[in-house]
Amino acid sequence: MDAKSVIKTIKETYGEIRQIYWVACGGSLVDLYPAHCMVLAESTLVESGIYTSKEFILATPKKLGKNSLVVLCTHSGGTKETLEAAELSLARGAAVVTMTHNPESAANSDRWISWVYPWGEGQKTRVIPSGISLSIAAELLAAQEEFAAYDALMDGIDKMDAIVEAAKTKVNAELCDRFAAMCQEHKFLYILGSGATFSQTYGFAICSLMEMQWQHCAYLHSGEYFHGPFEVTENGVFYFLQKSSGKCRPMDERAEDFLKTHTDALMVLDALEYGMDVIDPAVRDYLDPVLFYAMNCELRSARGKVFDHDVDYRRYMGKVPY
Repeated sequence: MDAKSVIKTIKETYGEIRQIYWVACGGSLVDLYPAHCMVLAESTLVESGIYTSKEFILATPKKLGKNSLVVLCTHSGGTKETLEAAELSLARGAAVVTMTHNPESAANSDRWISWVYPWGEGQKTRVIPSGISLSIAAELLAAQEEFAAYDALMDGIDKMDAIVEAAKTKVNAELCDRFAAMCQEHKFLYILGSGATFSQTYGFAICSLMEMQWQHCAYLHSGEYFHGPFEVTENGVFYFLQKSSGKCRPMDERAEDFLKTHTDALMVLDALEYGMDVIDPAVRDYLDPVLFYAMNCELRSARGKVFDHDVDYRRYMGKVPY
């Protein structure tokens, strides 16, 4: 399956798409956010909205209908809110695409377009949800209007595999041990980011650290940092900045400049120092999150080794009623 053929099928069946909604929960929602950002920034015809699945069900957009495309992702294929959102979208006459890793799940159905993706070490960016969602968005824009950055995006997606592999080696050599040590010294940390990268700021906090490491932390937008949160900045408070390489980088730089002089516990992961300089500036915003996800995985693994905390440990998820 490929994004071009998916959009061709949707266009032939539904005609022009005027709204695209990205719907998922947790880490799956994180993967969809850069595509949402790209449609917002690049399209003059298509509205884009992103929802956690239950909110989409409870506060369904009125425009959802025959001119809508709903892209949903559930890694397990069994997230009940996401499946319910797919059913709702289908009932409202929208085009529905589901992504899942589980071919035996309810998400893989011939009632809508189902995309079953591989998972695990070494998978190419193009075939996992972050790459798939960007490709779907790019093909939709290219099919309905001029999308000047199309070639740059496709080239960038292909380049990300080599960038990520080199960055893994670099982050393990330069930052992982220090991050684990900082987590030993500080029971709490703030994570900052901006633009499409904010998806991985959020994801690093809620998935990699809170879910998989039981680490207390909070995520902050680099731009919003100066509208309240910076008042708690002081020595002994741990900050981790995901410094993006695209249009929103000035917000990250401003936060970094302040943090350098107001706390003694700052770590910075700069995308430009980890390979993103070879990506066309026109699409760096949308591909930075691919890099940061891979770096988040390395950092959480380093913390897990020091704390003897396996990333698969759970005390509530799937174990108690909720």
